[in-house]
Amino acid sequence: MSDWLIVTGICLVSIVGTRLWLKPRRQKVGFRRDLLRPRSRLDQVYLFDGNQLLDRTDHGNRADQTHILDWVGLRRELAVEFPGFPTSPNEVRSKGEIIVPPIDGNQNRDVLCEWVDGIVRVHLRTLNPGKGSRSTCQQDPLRVAMDKAPYPVWYMNKDNQVRWCNHAYTNLARKVRGQDPDLNTPLFPEEDIFKLPSKKSRVAISPQDQDHKLWFDVSIVSEEEGNLCYAVDINAVVDAELAQRNFVQTLAKTFAQLSIGLAIFDRNRQLALFNPALIDLIALPAEFLSSRPDLFGFFDRLRDQNMMPEPKNYSSWRHQFDDLLKAAVDGHYQETWSLPSGSVYSVSGRPHPDGAVAFLFEDITAEITLTRRFRSELELGQSMMDRLDIAVATFSSDGTLAFSNRSYHQLWQVDPDLSFAQVTVQDATKIWQDQCIATPVWGRIRDFVDLRDNRIEWSAMVTTRDGVTLSCTISPVQGGATMVRFQTNGTVNQSIQQAQLTD
Repeated sequence: MSDWLIVTGICLVSIVGTRLWLKPRRQKVGFRRDLLRPRSRLDQVYLFDGNQLLDRTDHGNRADQTHILDWVGLRRELAVEFPGFPTSPNEVRSKGEIIVPPIDGNQNRDVLCEWVDGIVRVHLRTLNPGKGSRSTCQQDPLRVAMDKAPYPVWYMNKDNQVRWCNHAYTNLARKVRGQDPDLNTPLFPEEDIFKLPSKKSRVAISPQDQDHKLWFDVSIVSEEEGNLCYAVDINAVVDAELAQRNFVQTLAKTFAQLSIGLAIFDRNRQLALFNPALIDLIALPAEFLSSRPDLFGFFDRLRDQNMMPEPKNYSSWRHQFDDLLKAAVDGHYQETWSLPSGSVYSVSGRPHPDGAVAFLFEDITAEITLTRRFRSELELGQSMMDRLDIAVATFSSDGTLAFSNRSYHQLWQVDPDLSFAQVTVQDATKIWQDQCIATPVWGRIRDFVDLRDNRIEWSAMVTTRDGVTLSCTISPVQGGATMVRFQTNGTVNQSIQQAQLTD
């Protein structure tokens, strides 16, 4: 009987011991099964004991995950999309929970790493914004604002690796590097963006298989663990600067061909632009002009070089200069300078945009010389015609009196030069008609002046009311003009000569 009791006791102890030994194992297996349960069929869950992989979910992708055997393998797998993934499980243990956002802020995914009773659970979750399941970083309005910004924004760590970027940066990376770019490697060269710390740097990047460049102003804000970077598209600004530069070069080439000297002074009244003709005209050294003298220094140097009229009173020169500048700004400055060398310059001032003013120097010596010579020849011709006894009047093609000599003035007792209005052939024939006996000659003269073809010289006799007979000769002249000559015999000639002697 006692043997049975002993056997029964041993059995009971064995049963209780077995149950106690098996119960924790079942609990541990059930606990691991709960940890492996993902929230969505698209999620992935990994369980780690230290660096060692304990288990993972299986959704038919086992062939793609066989190379992930430990923490290092998973980190290598996630490094491209989640560069902020912890380097070791100890980081998760110390913080309890870590949420790792994707490098592309536009992706609705993140990684939840949590410490659960000695096991590190890594959950790759797909976020559904429609159900309010965004992570804390996705709910941050500042993060949303950065991600929705129209310009590229990205964050780099101390190793200059991209740890986060917004949607605009991702689109730019795809434009430059293709549809599947490496977002960890910065788009902008480090040597360019760190050239001027805390200042904007102008940086150009070139898309693949394209010759043109994309220009950006990159600004960097230094943080304890890295740098926050901003890029502003300035392609329109660069294109405008290029167009402006080409336009200025075109103007410079055009100015270089001008015979007129050009000097443009900016709003600060410093010489901003000049052309080669200015050096030739004013005889100032190119070194002096290149030093950008101010307006007063420029004109004072001209005065020293006798390249402008010497002011009578030098003490009032500055006051006169202020008047000159004001007239130039108003666009009213226009002078003719007669230089001691005999040259004659036409100098004018014109206002330019943004308060600038331009002075133009033109050598008109040849023009003035020609004008003077022409005037001298006219005066000589007039003097010679005035010495003739024949009264001469010339009408231009439009019927206005272009020329008459002294004998004409004395014969008809009229001086057309004293008239305010132009004298026409109608006016002249009326004077003749009033002093002569009626004759159809005056009408024929008017008709002849209006003719353009078949103009042949002809003559007629007219008689004044004093009984003097005049020989009237009408001749065509070059350019459609008409010359009318009045000639008398001895009686009239003597009276004309007496009148000339009296004068």
